[in-house]
Amino acid sequence: MKTSGYQRRYDTLRRMIDRRIASMSQRGTPKDLNDACRYVLAGGGKRVRSIVLLLSCEAVGGNVQQALDAGVALEIMHNFTLVHDDIMDHARSRRGRPTVHIRWDLNNALLAGDVLLGLAYAALLRTRSGELHAAVEMFTNGLLQVCEGQALDLEFEKRADVSTRDYFRMIEKKTGRLFSLAGELGGLIGGGKPGQVIALREFGHHLGRAFQLQDDLLDVMADKSHLGKSIGGDIVERKKTYLLLKAAERARGRDRAVVHALLRGKRTAGKKPHPALNPASRNARARIIADVTDIYRRYNVVEDTERQVRANTRKAINALTSLPRSDATGALQWLSDALVRRAS
Repeated sequence: MKTSGYQRRYDTLRRMIDRRIASMSQRGTPKDLNDACRYVLAGGGKRVRSIVLLLSCEAVGGNVQQALDAGVALEIMHNFTLVHDDIMDHARSRRGRPTVHIRWDLNNALLAGDVLLGLAYAALLRTRSGELHAAVEMFTNGLLQVCEGQALDLEFEKRADVSTRDYFRMIEKKTGRLFSLAGELGGLIGGGKPGQVIALREFGHHLGRAFQLQDDLLDVMADKSHLGKSIGGDIVERKKTYLLLKAAERARGRDRAVVHALLRGKRTAGKKPHPALNPASRNARARIIADVTDIYRRYNVVEDTERQVRANTRKAINALTSLPRSDATGALQWLSDALVRRAS
């Protein structure tokens, strides 16, 4: 199948998911709560995790229709995590729109997240599979690990000694687990053999790593009009991204002081501390973003992160070699390559 064919296939699956999600979000009262839920679910997104699940089902000989409700469940659970993450991060926008707690209020946002999680399980329980019990158990374990990953991310905010190994342990739960869950859940529902389900889980594991590393890169390298949020937000918020942690390993002199000040959240020595420590004004924020991005470039951190993205993408694609070659595995490979090249 040509690239254009894979794109059409992706678009078709995305429309299927969107239609099913829309049908589940037509609830009535309380108005504010249900409007907030519809607002989240109508916010777009790539639906990548759901599509990985559907294609994984097809890759082991299943039919995407039998996995559609599970795909919808995974997408709704993903949106639940975003609502609560935005609250914890005090984020003001998501996908170019105000976040739920900004558009409504904190209480409605919390309740909307709870309802979304309920809707996710309602969708999953509609799945017609002899492995439904195992699927629910797998889904629940995945949810718990995502929450653990978010807890690690919050814990990192209080630590200055976070390593790149710690970072990978965190993203394997917070971001990567939904991708590995997509692969193994799709394989399970499609009737895959144990080895095939494991291969699809490995595919998702490495794809999730590549996806998060690319997200870290896009925060400093993307065009704001494509990203849907401010560039450099991770720097201003002192997020322990792979780039910042790798810069901490390599930077020297004044550069090292700046990076380690971000990690510690304290002022550097001297009369004129870097504005990173108190980026109250727009000019101060712009300056620290420019300075830290320059450090990333000069110490080859950007280049190293790009290599990590490519390496994990290759590992994801290699995991598919144990499966029979098909349009579904071809589409998964195409999707992996497309995610590396994405601009948002």
